[in-house]
Amino acid sequence: MLPFLDFSDKRSQNKDLQLVKLLEQDQVVTQNQLIKSLYGKTDAKTQTTFRKLKSRVQQKLLNHLYFLDQSDPRHIVSRRYDLYCLGLLHQAKILLGEGEYPLAEKLFRKFYKVSAEAEFTAYSILGAKSLRTLYMEMGRPARYKWISGELGKMQTRMQLEDEAEQLYSSMKLVLNQKVRSRKFMLTQLPEYEHRLEQIHKEVKSYSTFHFLYSAKLFKEELVGNYQEIIKITSSTEKARKQGKINEKRFDKRFNNYMSVYAHLQCRKAKQGLALAEEYFKDFHHSSGNWFYFLETYLLLAVHAQQYGQAFDLLLQARKNPYYGKQRAAAQQRWELYEAYIQFVRPEQSPLKMRYFNQFVQKVPDYSRDKQGYNVAILILQFLYFLRRRDIEGLLARLEGLRKYEQRHLRDPATLRSQLFFRLLLMTVKENFVLEVCEKKGAPILEKLKAAPQPGQAYGEIEIIPYEDLWDLTLGILRQLNVEQVALDQAERNRV
Repeated sequence: MLPFLDFSDKRSQNKDLQLVKLLEQDQVVTQNQLIKSLYGKTDAKTQTTFRKLKSRVQQKLLNHLYFLDQSDPRHIVSRRYDLYCLGLLHQAKILLGEGEYPLAEKLFRKFYKVSAEAEFTAYSILGAKSLRTLYMEMGRPARYKWISGELGKMQTRMQLEDEAEQLYSSMKLVLNQKVRSRKFMLTQLPEYEHRLEQIHKEVKSYSTFHFLYSAKLFKEELVGNYQEIIKITSSTEKARKQGKINEKRFDKRFNNYMSVYAHLQCRKAKQGLALAEEYFKDFHHSSGNWFYFLETYLLLAVHAQQYGQAFDLLLQARKNPYYGKQRAAAQQRWELYEAYIQFVRPEQSPLKMRYFNQFVQKVPDYSRDKQGYNVAILILQFLYFLRRRDIEGLLARLEGLRKYEQRHLRDPATLRSQLFFRLLLMTVKENFVLEVCEKKGAPILEKLKAAPQPGQAYGEIEIIPYEDLWDLTLGILRQLNVEQVALDQAERNRV
């Protein structure tokens, strides 16, 4: 039986293909349901047969991975060279096992050369060790001495690259944790960066460059110095074009992503939106990075008040066949983005509005941290009840806002959220009178405009800039006043 699946055979009754087709369907099925669909019944015999089928199909699917096309420039560029190296190593080992020493040596040398050009130090060491053993077997002392010297150099480099990687991994591990851990990392970063600079100065390899470059970006992101990130990404792109960075390894897509993200955080939405439109084509739709970039692209459109474009980007994400493969937290973020866009541009569809009403009245568990997306959720809920004139719901959210601010927004870095919460609380205190809210809110609004954007260490997220949300809030108050005047006039006419 062939070790592959023939996907072109649409009429095949082969159980292997039938299982794959069943798994491709959108509906979620249990193992017993699969067994019954394939064999008509579920008993001990069919379950044993199914286990064998499942194992066989899994291996056949894995075999197809060898033939994936990695030449698409929208994939990470280092992957194609990585897999090319592994292919050469595999072929060389087979030839060596067959006793074809001259041919094996040729492929091992090619493997060593390609890995060195791509600066895969671990592969270079593996190639050097293989050649050293081969030259020993072939009785070639001059070659043996040469490759032993190269191996020593590579091993020294590898030790320093491993140290740099360990520093980088320790940083990234903390960055993926809670806000408190990220704040602690701020105090450690200067020491980490200094050591990474020392290592790179000594080694000057791509790996040491990458770890230092990433550390600098992470540090500036944590403190909120996004203007510096724009400078770093710009100078890095310039160095790439000048040939100073290994093109076989450098992922320009990540550099571009950090650039547009920094533009978003620097409140340079229009410039960032133009860059996002240019860079988005470099991401393959099957990649998780496609969704991460599209999130930033969508937020740039929202911050530039291009809500129609933002909605189109949202639909683009929904239509991607890989949408469901995202983590639950990522899909919840898309739901929150949709809720904000729909709040700004209410849908006329009753079904859409019913879904929106249900969504906005519950508090999804976006983050176990008390900052980040939970702030965005509380704000959206407050505005939702304000627009509906739901005083009971509004007062309940008002108390929640007060408690939230007292418990979780005491850090100076959360000043923007503090100020915006103060504006929202003031609308209730002033009984929703537009003129009073505008007048008393003006000094707070000026402070808000002057307040710096917090860094990622503080987990603050503004889906729509607070300045724009305040304009939206005043617009809601204006509409409520118009409606109230109309109601009062109608009441007087009845009297």
